[in-house]
Amino acid sequence: MEKRIFLKKGKEDSLRRFHPWIFSGAIHHIEGELQEGDIVKVYTFDNEFIAIGHWQIGSIAVRVLSFRDVDIDDDFWTSRLTTAYEARKAIGVACNPQNNTYRLVHGEGDNLPGLVVDIYGQTAVMQAHSVGMHVHRNEIAAALKLVLGDSLSNIYYKSETTLPFKASLGQENGFLLGNSTENVAIENGLKFHIDWLKGQKTGFFVDQRDNRSLLEHYAKGRNVLNMFCYTGGFSVYAMRGGANIVHSVDSSSKAVDLVNANIELNFPGDNRHEAFAADAFKYLDEMGGEYDLIILDPPAFAKHKDALKHALKGYTKINQKAFEKIRKGGILFTFSCSQAVNKDQFRMAVFTAAAIARRKVRILHQLHQPADHPINIYHPEGEYLKGLVLYVE
Repeated sequence: MEKRIFLKKGKEDSLRRFHPWIFSGAIHHIEGELQEGDIVKVYTFDNEFIAIGHWQIGSIAVRVLSFRDVDIDDDFWTSRLTTAYEARKAIGVACNPQNNTYRLVHGEGDNLPGLVVDIYGQTAVMQAHSVGMHVHRNEIAAALKLVLGDSLSNIYYKSETTLPFKASLGQENGFLLGNSTENVAIENGLKFHIDWLKGQKTGFFVDQRDNRSLLEHYAKGRNVLNMFCYTGGFSVYAMRGGANIVHSVDSSSKAVDLVNANIELNFPGDNRHEAFAADAFKYLDEMGGEYDLIILDPPAFAKHKDALKHALKGYTKINQKAFEKIRKGGILFTFSCSQAVNKDQFRMAVFTAAAIARRKVRILHQLHQPADHPINIYHPEGEYLKGLVLYVE
């Protein structure tokens, strides 16, 4: 039996503007027995079809897959993934001998809400953020192989920590295709070990690729501090850019091991780099004024709106410490990946930090996520990465 949702009168307006979420409060009634992850058709109060998508428990009740009445079958997945792949080829990150590291699917940005796929060489790391995408993981994997062909040998499914915990799926990470231990990928001609088995996210922060390239442009002759370094992406680019010294700091000793391995992979025996396992705030407190290029790329301080006030204090505090210690004429790359923090709020936190530190500061660049992390124009919530490049007098 076809499963249907009928909306309350007037609640279809956002869908007519192609917003891909339907909130539980907009639902008038349901026909059929729904299980989380089911495909459901959505109708207006006046019985007009308006969308089809995945049903889920929570405030977002439906993630829309299509605004046309289509079958969600193998052809659907293949078509959507082909469109995403063609877009990555068009922007130059796919089929590029100098770059085999990119995001192939970015959720709502690619009209596949709840799905993320990152490509690392011949391996795709697939992540489901909804039960519906988890249910369809094998069909999606088959479509991925069909679209990417011989360039894809492995598909690693990594959704243990991203699926709704209340769904009680008992999901374990593992390979859906292949079983490769080869984990070196290339980004803009630089090599990186990608820890998709145990690393954060899908193993690498693909979304900072363009910003790392910009940093390389500013690194020559500078003393660089990369806070929250994780895999050391910014550090490796700074080394290639001709930095005088590069210091990488992370609270995780495993991250420090990984950044050291990535430096050695690209610059064997180069003694310009040193890594430290330390708390970021403590390191900034205790360091001297030796740095004239600092990168602040912390994990999300606010993963939901309830944590917003605390997060903004955190961004202000850590930027204040950087402003107080950076050399005159120094450059600060500072970021927020918190979706709950908008551009204006982040900029105000950084402005406040500069004022407290009593430094003259100019904005050189306003940064954001790259083109392989597209923002659906009808879904502004998809814009999450914010960054500023600042010249500090």
